[in-house]
Amino acid sequence: MESQYKASSNGVIEHGITNGGEEKYVAVANKRKMVGWSLFLRVAAVALGLAAAVVLGLDKQTTTVAMQLVPTLPPVNVPVTAEWHYLSAFVYFLAANAIASAYGAISLLLILANTRVANRKIDVIVVVLDLSTTALLFSSFGAAAAVGIIGHEGNSHVQWRKVCNVFDKFCVQGAAAMLLSGGASLVFFLLVAISILNHHNKY
Repeated sequence: MESQYKASSNGVIEHGITNGGEEKYVAVANKRKMVGWSLFLRVAAVALGLAAAVVLGLDKQTTTVAMQLVPTLPPVNVPVTAEWHYLSAFVYFLAANAIASAYGAISLLLILANTRVANRKIDVIVVVLDLSTTALLFSSFGAAAAVGIIGHEGNSHVQWRKVCNVFDKFCVQGAAAMLLSGGASLVFFLLVAISILNHHNKY
């Protein structure tokens, strides 16, 4: 009886140790998987934000517009140019995406360094900065979208004429930059959501 009890007792202890080892292995594997996803998403966010800033920064179009200077005379063709820095909303948009791209690159280095040190303070700082970057990108996207809609549709109530029928290339390139920035905004939002879920699963 005693030997059976010992054997049984040892079996339980060994089984417990085995289960504990498996749980620890699964936890480490999940952590590596989360870090891998975080690194992949950050690379995507940097690429999208940088692409949005470059596309908008190169957005320029010169075209000819017929202007009626004197009612009794025929219209005169005048060359006009549209550039991104003529609109403060686009300046804010480009600056926000440049800042987000720079922060994304820095956060990559922080996460890679934190995989060795495992400092919880760095995790908290990264989450707060991720949230701030998400808010910055969404706000700049909203500002640029508002100007883009006015440029495309105009506003008859305040006599603002649409200009995208004249500067079609300029508007298309600006829309492409907004799509890229929207992708970067969603990626940073996913990073914040993953961090919150990861924190929630620890408790």
